[in-house]
Amino acid sequence: MKNIKIGIPRALLYYKYKDLWLTFFNYLKCPIIISEKTNKETIKNGSKYLIDESCLSMKIYMGQVLNLIDKVDYLLVPRIIHLKRKEKLCTNFSALYDLVHNVFPEVKILHYNIDVKKHDYQFFQFIKMGRILKKSFLITTIAYIKAIRFSNKMKKKKVIKQKNLLENNNIKILLVGHPYNLYDRLIGGSIDKFLKKNNINVIYADIYDKKRFNKEYCQISTSVYWTYTKELMGSVIHYKNKVDGIILLTTFPCGIDSLSNEMFFRKIKDVPITSIIIDDLDCEGGLVTRLESFVDIIKERKNN
Repeated sequence: MKNIKIGIPRALLYYKYKDLWLTFFNYLKCPIIISEKTNKETIKNGSKYLIDESCLSMKIYMGQVLNLIDKVDYLLVPRIIHLKRKEKLCTNFSALYDLVHNVFPEVKILHYNIDVKKHDYQFFQFIKMGRILKKSFLITTIAYIKAIRFSNKMKKKKVIKQKNLLENNNIKILLVGHPYNLYDRLIGGSIDKFLKKNNINVIYADIYDKKRFNKEYCQISTSVYWTYTKELMGSVIHYKNKVDGIILLTTFPCGIDSLSNEMFFRKIKDVPITSIIIDDLDCEGGLVTRLESFVDIIKERKNN
């Protein structure tokens, strides 16, 4: 029996769960194909299958799916609704499976549901994927445990690395956004490249030790119920006194981010903060101009 090839779109939850997924499927000896890095063609292709009002991140996701459909046996498309009982994720994450299934009905989808309200927990969902891939309960369990351990190990390494960056005397800017925006080649990649070229240490909001998470995010809002937004709020409070500036990175027209960004501007007063909303990636010149102006403000403030 041939090994089943798993395709993973390089978008959305890939940037949050890639260490978990890659370790899990590698242990199960399933070849993995990750879609290519985002380019303008990715966005153009993905836009054909979505309404104009869809956010840029979703357009990228659909373009990445298109990049894989002829190369794999299964496409990994998770459905994540509730990670905690009183919280939820953006509806895009709960709709991904249905969207991909309806747009590309010929594609075989490997998916798992996480919804703690319905007792759909991550471990049992990974066991379910193992059954679909014809793997035993024991092998799948070992693969899951190894994947969790490796994922946690990598998170700790990133926290330590970022902590060392904070001790550097260079200007430090906190880049706030969802991982799928921060680490995408065309979205966060262009900002990251500009800042590092100007000898600025980039601090990523998705990397931090969450020991004081509950106390920190509440300083921004006690009523927000979007899990990933609460994590960003906790991170901003955690880092705001350790950095010289904050950039809020959003893809148009994300409704959740538009609300949270307003909260950041109202609550954060003691450090320069700006918002960058990316839609038309052809306007790179305008992006660089905004970044240059923000960096100049920070340098002037630091000198004084």
